[in-house]
Amino acid sequence: MRLSRILISQVRCFNSTNTYLKISTNNLKTKNKGVSSNHWLSRQLSDPYVEKAKLMNYRCRSAFKLLEIDEKHHILKPGFIVIDCGASPGSWTQIAVKKVNADGSDNNSVKGKVISIDRQLLYPIEGAIILGNTDFTEASSQDKVAKELGGAKVDCVLSDMAPNATGIPDLDHENIIKLCYSVLKFALKHSNVGGSVLVKLWQCGDTKQLISDMEKFYRSVKSIKPKSSRSDSAEIFLLGREFKGLKVT
Repeated sequence: MRLSRILISQVRCFNSTNTYLKISTNNLKTKNKGVSSNHWLSRQLSDPYVEKAKLMNYRCRSAFKLLEIDEKHHILKPGFIVIDCGASPGSWTQIAVKKVNADGSDNNSVKGKVISIDRQLLYPIEGAIILGNTDFTEASSQDKVAKELGGAKVDCVLSDMAPNATGIPDLDHENIIKLCYSVLKFALKHSNVGGSVLVKLWQCGDTKQLISDMEKFYRSVKSIKPKSSRSDSAEIFLLGREFKGLKVT
């Protein structure tokens, strides 16, 4: 049996090569670098989630985005198998490990599995399988993830991935949409029926098309803007729930 050609005919065909990795920003002007750095520092110091992340030993404030989404939609449960794409520095992995009991800390709950992958170095997190210095968009990297799965199906695919911003809106939007489709296609191949996928993107003209494509495979697709997401950020998250499964021939 083989996967239906639905992956080709119904999902928009995006080149999964690392276009976003090859973009050079050497020629972009950085006249306001000092001003931007000062703004970033000021924002960090006044951000309550930054301080809260330190107090709770989360590696990044983004942990609260996933906590908020899961609190409402319950996409992480004990025993679940989770893939965390673009996991560095690891805050989503920290949340996922505890939620699915991947570290076995709850003896009364079934033990889950978390596989985390990122292009950057990713320091160990107890209970997680770490694939650092590994680009998720490459086929060989996805093969590594599949090998770690050992034939098991995934309950939830998470992605907080974003390309390095070039300062050119159309190019940035194109690159993050490509990442979303890369995650979506992986999820379609490896998810359990009933599984979920969560991807980050910046609001753009292709958002509606991505939602439409996700709705072909998931019974529910929602656009989410967590309260912990900065108000001046264009980021949103698309959550696909209740994977319908793929027809096989």
